[in-house]
Amino acid sequence: MKLETIVNKLGLRLLCSEKKLKQEITGGYASDLLSNVIARSKQGDVWVTMMSHANIIAVAVLKDLGGIIITEGREPDTDTIKKATEEQVPLMLTTLSTFQVVGKLYEMGIHPGS
Repeated sequence: MKLETIVNKLGLRLLCSEKKLKQEITGGYASDLLSNVIARSKQGDVWVTMMSHANIIAVAVLKDLGGIIITEGREPDTDTIKKATEEQVPLMLTTLSTFQVVGKLYEMGIHPGS
C-alpha cells in the first residue's frame, strides 16, 4: 500500500518528505522503545509511536523505515522536523492513540512483517 493512501485514509498531517508519499509500505511496527524498533522492525515498515524526539529519525534511517506516525497529538520540536526533512523520513501526526492507529492500519491490510 502506498504511504499516501495511509495518510489520506487516517487523516494524518504530513510534516515533511512529500516526495516519499508514492513509496510502498510493506508492514507496520508499533513501539515506544527504540531498542525494540531496532531489533524487530523491518525495512519498509511504517512505525507508530508517541515519541517525538530526534532519535526516532536516526532509528528510522538505520532501519530504512517507510515513515513515522506520531500519535496522541504530540508535536516534534523543530530539530526533529529538520532532521526528518534532511534524511527524507516522512513524519506524520495524529491525535489518535497508538492503539487506534494500529487497529486502523491492520484493518487496511498493514500487518507486522507483511
